[in-house]
Amino acid sequence: MRRPAGQGEAIAAWAVWGLILVAVAVTYSRLPVADLYRVSHGGVAGGLGRAVVLTNYPIALMAIALVLIAVDALPRGAWWAAAPALVLCSATALTVDPNDLDVRYVNALPAVGVLIAGMLTVVAVRRAGSSFAPRLPGDPIRLALAVVVLLLSLPWFAADLGTYFPGDIFLTRTVVTEGTETLAAVHVGHHHGVDGALLLLTALLLSRVRLAGRRLRVVLTAYLGLMFAYGGMNATEDAWHEQVVKRGWAHARIPAAQVPSLSGVWLAILALAAVAYVVFAHEGRPAESHSL
Repeated sequence: MRRPAGQGEAIAAWAVWGLILVAVAVTYSRLPVADLYRVSHGGVAGGLGRAVVLTNYPIALMAIALVLIAVDALPRGAWWAAAPALVLCSATALTVDPNDLDVRYVNALPAVGVLIAGMLTVVAVRRAGSSFAPRLPGDPIRLALAVVVLLLSLPWFAADLGTYFPGDIFLTRTVVTEGTETLAAVHVGHHHGVDGALLLLTALLLSRVRLAGRRLRVVLTAYLGLMFAYGGMNATEDAWHEQVVKRGWAHARIPAAQVPSLSGVWLAILALAAVAYVVFAHEGRPAESHSL
């Protein structure tokens, strides 16, 4: 019988998203509302409110995967806490409007789900430890892809800190008018592009985890494949818009993909998710067959 996986990757994921959460709360607390995007409340209350919305989207999406990883290390009775966490985190589909990022009472639902997910990880660490999975064949590719994504995300990280990335490599400060909105090419504050980039990176990280339960492993792998594809598409769409379209190098935009829809871009996401699932699942097979 296989031992439950350590929670090292889960802890790393929580740490990264926690840093982003703090950065967003501070930035939205100290900057004027006029400099930010689709929020109408400033000060500490505005910053904390934007942080709560961030726990809904996209942190709740990440937390779903961490609930599955934690449950693998816990007794069967843990499902009484895991099931509500999954339901509450999934409610983000109904609680977040990309065009209105002010906090509402309903945003408390996914936020509570994220809190429960964090508590499950803490309990899982006490039972299974905080070790990382051993080196896997795909780790060099993971690392290379992570470096590329992180480099392309530098303007978004600077925006989360309330500033603009220096230099001329990225288009950032240049003011661009589109329709009724006039903003810097990469406005200060949080971007859905960085959400996509971090979801992609989180999927790469958590795909290293090998759960003991076979059914749970299949569900987690499928979900991570979807997270990888969804995150990658949203990061690509935002980067293309800001760094290519706003420069005038191209006029065609990649369709928005934040909200699921019957569209070509979502067919592409599902196709990429299927490929990612096959790759993630195949990577674990040699070690499993060797242990039999």
